[in-house]
This record gives sequence, structure tokens and C-alpha cells, in this order.
Amino acid sequence: MTIPAISALIDTYNQAHFLEQALASVFEQDISPSEMEIIVVDDGSTDDTASIIRKFGARVLYLRKENGGQASAFNAAIPKTSAPIVAFLDADDWWAPGKLRAVLDAFDKNPTIAAVGHGFFEVRGSAPPAEYLVPEKSCHLDLSSIDAVSTALAGCIFLGTSRLAVRRAVLDQIGPIPEELVFCADMPILTLAFALGGAVLLDKPLCYYRLHSENLFKFGPDDIAKARRKNEIVRCHLNILPQRLAEVGVPPEVIAAFFAGNALELEHFRLRYDKASRIDNFRAQRKTFLVDYKNATPGYKAFKWFVCLATLLISPRRFYQVRDWYARKNFSRARKLVGDAEPVESQTFIHRRQIAVPNGLPK
Repeated sequence: MTIPAISALIDTYNQAHFLEQALASVFEQDISPSEMEIIVVDDGSTDDTASIIRKFGARVLYLRKENGGQASAFNAAIPKTSAPIVAFLDADDWWAPGKLRAVLDAFDKNPTIAAVGHGFFEVRGSAPPAEYLVPEKSCHLDLSSIDAVSTALAGCIFLGTSRLAVRRAVLDQIGPIPEELVFCADMPILTLAFALGGAVLLDKPLCYYRLHSENLFKFGPDDIAKARRKNEIVRCHLNILPQRLAEVGVPPEVIAAFFAGNALELEHFRLRYDKASRIDNFRAQRKTFLVDYKNATPGYKAFKWFVCLATLLISPRRFYQVRDWYARKNFSRARKLVGDAEPVESQTFIHRRQIAVPNGLPK
């Protein structure tokens, strides 16, 4: 039996209305049937998922399981893959033509890397894509030093599920993913990939990432239920991943730098939604400024100290309401007249570009 070059692994739950487009994009790749196997893992769907998959015939291996979340779906499907490379795809996204060939070429040119990621088109619902995001240039990411952390953190956006391809041998090293991760189960994979050989990012948009009302990781400040769900996922990452990175030899100071933002995210959640004191909020806002920014001008430092002092005058919940209003009104543009600072996590690394024509082709 011929071993395929790459496994396309699609995870789905009640997304029959998107699944056909995802599967069609896999079949339209410039990869011969002998080079690719296609696996769909159905996390207990109650819609027409099975009938959609039957349209594509025997080339699709259909795995159905009881509903348990994304991590449990990955844990069920990864052992069924037989190719040396596994490319992941969420059923509500789809791949651009040529994606798999570009990914395989990148692995061939970089025999020691663990993973490959790339840019993506951003799609809102069923509308044509209007923008795409790509890294500044094709590059290698890892956790070799504190200096490497900021670029790795910025690069995570290009290694989410539908942009992520990983060597099967690395997935075996990573082992089962904690099944508490009902979504964002890609985070343990990409984080450990940074430590087990690193990742190459391609400066091309090679998939379409769909934003819609069912996205579990996208929500507004008033959606408390989704915010709490995300908070538990971030907490799970913090409980598990630092120890896993230590086990594969990542230095403690690098681990601390990589997860500093996650720890602050948990604290901001507590301040926004739970009972907290004004002094707690003061400390959190001050720490956020010190962790997230560098090379601040005197004017920006004065502005941030004004913000910190405001935390002592109003309740944390009211403070976050004001902060949300400030963001909605885009007052940061006016604030830049006072001064500015450079984010620690590189912003210039990510390039957002407009689509030139309605069919989704980049300029």
C-alpha cells in the first residue's frame, strides 16, 4: 500500500452548511489521490454532516464520535492518519488552490522543522473576502530565546487550525491533547511545535478563515458566557503548557515571557466580570503597560499613568466599560498626538492587505 504524502484532517460539529465547501477545496488541491488521504472527524453532529460526506465517495474516511470538543476530535483522528504530514482544516474554513503543494514544498526545503503555517483571507459570513493577512515575510519561528518570543507570539495567528500543518512524528511526541480544550485545541500543538523544531511561515494567503456568529473564540464584551468559556480555555493552557515546554527543554525565562500575556488575560477577565478591588485593577493596568509595550515616549507614559490613576477613582467594571467605549470611538488616533509606544508583540510582522478584485485574488 502506498503511503500518502499528506493527510488532510477536517474536524466538524454541526457545520454541514459549510462542510461541502471545505471538502471541495481539499479535492481541488493539485495533489494526486495517491499523495493525499482525507479524514473527516465528526464530533457528534446532529445535522446533515453524514450525507454531505457521502457525496464525496470512498476517498473520505469518515470518523464519527460522541460530542466531546475539538481536542477529543483530534485525539480520535490523529492516530488514524498515515502520512508523514498532517494538515488541519476546520469545517467552516476552506483552502486556497495550491495550499498543500506549497506546504509540502516548505517541509521538503526545511527537513528539521515541526510545522508550517501561512497567511489567510478573512471572510465575514458568506460575503466575498475583502482582506487578507500575511506575515511580513516568510520566516522561521521558535522559542530559542526571549527575543524570539515576541515574533513567535505574533506568528501564532498564522498557525491556527486551518493554517496549521505538522509532522506526524511531532504529533506523536506531543501526545494526546487535554480534552478540556473543547476549542482552541490547536494551541498545544503549535506551542510545542515551536519547541520541537520550530515553524516556517509562508507569506502567502493559502486559506479562507470564516468569521461568523458560531465562532467560539470571537465575541463582544457583553457576551459573558462566551467570555467565561474562553477564560477556562486560557486557564487550561496555562495549567498545562508551561510544564510541557519545560519538559522539552525550553528555558524558564522564555516560558514566562511566552505566557505573560495569557496570565494578564485571566486577570483582566476577573477584573471585568468578577468582584475585584480598585487597587487590583491599578496593579493589573500598570503590569499590562510594562509587559505589552516598550520604547514609550514621555507623553505616552504620562497618558498611561493617567489611565492607571483612573482605576483608583472608578470601579473595575466601570473602568472596562469606559475602555470599551474608548476603543469603539477609536480615540487612540487622537491619543497618538500626545505620544506612542511600541508593542512588545510585533505589530509590523502582520500585514493586512485589501483584496484587489471580487473573486478574492490579492493585489
